[in-house]
Amino acid sequence: MTRTALEKLRLGGAAAASALALAAVAAPAEAADYSKAADTVAGSQIYLHEGAQGTPRFDPDVEQTLGHDVSGHQGPVDWGQARGAGAQFAYVKATEGTGFVNPQYGQQYNGAHDAGLIRGAYHFARPDVSGGAEQADYFIANGGGWRRDGTTLPGALDIEYNPYGDACYGKNQADMTAWIADFARRYLATQHRSALIYTSTSWWKLCTGNTGRFGDTNPLWLARYAPQIGELPAGWDKQSIWQFSRDGALPGDQNYYNGPMSRVQALARG
Repeated sequence: MTRTALEKLRLGGAAAASALALAAVAAPAEAADYSKAADTVAGSQIYLHEGAQGTPRFDPDVEQTLGHDVSGHQGPVDWGQARGAGAQFAYVKATEGTGFVNPQYGQQYNGAHDAGLIRGAYHFARPDVSGGAEQADYFIANGGGWRRDGTTLPGALDIEYNPYGDACYGKNQADMTAWIADFARRYLATQHRSALIYTSTSWWKLCTGNTGRFGDTNPLWLARYAPQIGELPAGWDKQSIWQFSRDGALPGDQNYYNGPMSRVQALARG
């Protein structure tokens, strides 16, 4: 083979390698899996992993305010019926990751308001999909923002077991804590309100190492299906909301705000 022929072969190989490299750069990343998103709601994975330990018992001397949370899983909600059954506030799933919006969001979020409930939105976290700030932006852009109108609760970050695999989304405890902080910082910076954090004590211990970093800044919405609320995650000395049952008189999950209705109104006002 002549020198000219060898040079052509080398150039041809280099061009092919360059084309392959460009194709690899141009190829889109594998799409995130949202196949379970329609049925993945606040507490669905907590219940799956932790179960229920009995019927909740409430102290009659402690005033609490009844509410609930819903998602597209419930379909269109009869908000007049929910209000008649005692609902005072509601949270509605808005988004998941950076690729899923609840198709019932408008009917549920606006319907709750029209029925006279104080309502807010929550985001199901997917730390395996993107950074926390990016998901906060997606949440806000798709209904999760806060308004100083006295009827809108600050958004909530639902952080719980991964529906698609490893419970902690493949993150170590330090990285998971940093991801939550990234979401919380962005939400606060853009909405001027701290997001609630929805979780369970067991998941928090497993995946954040029971960090106490958020107790002074972000209200706690705790999921636990047991007679008592039990141990709280580190950093919090009380819960704002207790999700105590997966079903009951109201559509979706049953919740109590830890205090009278005036406290729910104060949370909405900011």
